[in-house]
Amino acid sequence: MLGAFKREERSWILYDWANSAYSIIITTAIFPIFYESITPEEIYVSTWGYANSLASLAVAVMAPILGTLADYWGRKKRFFLLFFAVGVLTTTSLILVGEGQWLLALILYVGSVIGFSGANVFYDSFLVDVTSEERMDWVSASGFGWGYIGSTLPFMASMILIINADGFGLATGTAVRLAFVLTGAWWLVFSIPMIRNVRQSYGIDPSPTPVADSFRRLARTVADIRRYREAFLFLVAYFFYIDGVDTIIKMATPIALRMGIDSNMLLVILLAIQIVAFPFALLYGRLARVVGARRMLFVGIGIYVTVVFVAYFLPTFESLRTRTVMFWVLSMMVASSQGGIQALSRSMFGKLIPKDKSAEFFGFYNIFGKFAAIMGPFMVGFFAQITGSDRVGILSILILFAVGGIVLRIARPGKA
Repeated sequence: MLGAFKREERSWILYDWANSAYSIIITTAIFPIFYESITPEEIYVSTWGYANSLASLAVAVMAPILGTLADYWGRKKRFFLLFFAVGVLTTTSLILVGEGQWLLALILYVGSVIGFSGANVFYDSFLVDVTSEERMDWVSASGFGWGYIGSTLPFMASMILIINADGFGLATGTAVRLAFVLTGAWWLVFSIPMIRNVRQSYGIDPSPTPVADSFRRLARTVADIRRYREAFLFLVAYFFYIDGVDTIIKMATPIALRMGIDSNMLLVILLAIQIVAFPFALLYGRLARVVGARRMLFVGIGIYVTVVFVAYFLPTFESLRTRTVMFWVLSMMVASSQGGIQALSRSMFGKLIPKDKSAEFFGFYNIFGKFAAIMGPFMVGFFAQITGSDRVGILSILILFAVGGIVLRIARPGKA
């Protein structure tokens, strides 16, 4: 299937294959469970939410500045490689975390999030360099789709290693730590095509004072944002609805564990999400050609609203079996939309921006996404802490999707 893509498109898609292992193993599944095992119960959910907010804040502050610098010819790849190296190194270093060292675990985790998210700022901006506007929805969706499948392989290997640790002569904790090393190695190896074959096709001429000029360009873009009305309104909508998406991804594991769902069952559910998400991400890309990306975004938002509403009532079921079955149902609903909504958001924005300023504009795209990612986990952690009820934080996510949907309806990107 990848043979239908040009070499540059295929290499760009393979980076999603490479780094999606991080998303499932570190962000969503194995590391959160590991972190729970080394952290006092009373601070687990709140510190996890705060750590994600801190990492997102760091990336949000850096993204537009670095993006402006990266738009100079030859700079985009350098910034990508810098954050990529930070992400791989800190992820692999999680092997050093010992029992009870929850603070060290959080420090390394925050570093890995900064590396992962920072590299994605420049990876996303390369979308305009590797493909045409007509193919952008399909290439972006294919990246997410193949990323889901690529993540299942190291995830399954990690699950086999952890579940059968005794058979391999390992302690369970050691097996978990080896899964972190496997994640970093997978990320490194399959990023090689991206590093070798993807080049910057659009940019601006070098400046003798690039830092000062970058800040001036950034200020002009902020001042003239009304010139890009559709892109700006889309970013506002994206700010809210992607906050809901990211919060569900990051907080689902801690909340599921608090509801008593078995950790091994949770790993199986998360694996199933990756497998189901593959065809649905591609389906969103295909349907976007027929009905438009904007309409498909509304479909995704509607599904997430349903998920949050049902999740609010999930802890009220007395039977653990019922809670587990319902969590399966909600997880499959999330799987049907999370890749599609992320992929089409990326490609829609790519169509609305000037190509020679793609890194700068994707810096804004990521700053909106990262500042949004601060709010959602913080809300869940804050309300869980002050009320003693995870349900209140869950329900608040509905507001994010509602506001995002309303602004997206106002924004009518003609080219998307």
